[in-house]
Amino acid sequence: MSKKKFSALKADLFLQGNDQQSFTQTQIQLLSAIDESGSITKAAKQIGVSYKTAWDRIEALNNLSDKALVQRAAGGVGGGGTSLTVFGKNIVAGFSELQEEHNAFINRLGSNVSSMSELAKFLRSTTLRTSARNQFRGQIKKITRGGVNTEVEVELSNSATIVALITNDSAKKMGLKKGYHAIALVKSSLIIISKEKELATSARNKLEGKISKITKGNINSEVALDLGNQKTLTCIITNKSVKELALKKNGVAFALFKASSVILMAD
Repeated sequence: MSKKKFSALKADLFLQGNDQQSFTQTQIQLLSAIDESGSITKAAKQIGVSYKTAWDRIEALNNLSDKALVQRAAGGVGGGGTSLTVFGKNIVAGFSELQEEHNAFINRLGSNVSSMSELAKFLRSTTLRTSARNQFRGQIKKITRGGVNTEVEVELSNSATIVALITNDSAKKMGLKKGYHAIALVKSSLIIISKEKELATSARNKLEGKISKITKGNINSEVALDLGNQKTLTCIITNKSVKELALKKNGVAFALFKASSVILMAD
């Protein structure tokens, strides 16, 4: 069976530093658009995504970064006053330079490779994707091992820490140690919202935040909590609960979820 020769090879640049923080071309395009326009609405239109999608990507970037890339200021419906931090500008500039070198390399490779279909299938099968709405990168501050499970405390910022409960076997396989970085994943549907700070509950995690936005659907609402330091936690609750709790933008609320609801990934 003859192999087809690829005259043109396409690939995306995936940038990862020594601290394991990574950036893709799609993310950089959004950052560049924000830097150029200074507006979320304009940036979203420029790259062909909705306003909500753009905000979701920004929140995800800030949640997974040790330093904020985008800083937000109060504005109207258009979300005025959005700009890149110095760190964000440096990331965009560095990525652009690497992109030029990457494109030149791919062009040279495409003229020499006879077939990459099997490699492409392998890469697709080994790429990890997750449906968890909340993904946070933080530093492991404490590890407490029990008879069966291990409790891991991951510090997101000076004011926010997530506690995960995993098996001792998982902790050993991941090689978790104090001072290492990890990624904590929490599904938005597993989070309970409360306005009472002293609410008695068995949930190990209780994060305080200010409601930054409420997006209502036919049955459920998406509630975003600003945890500070450009970290955002998203929760899905019923519209009825939003009404009964009288949740409003800029109001203080508490996110509750069990340690066993947290999925931990070694970084």
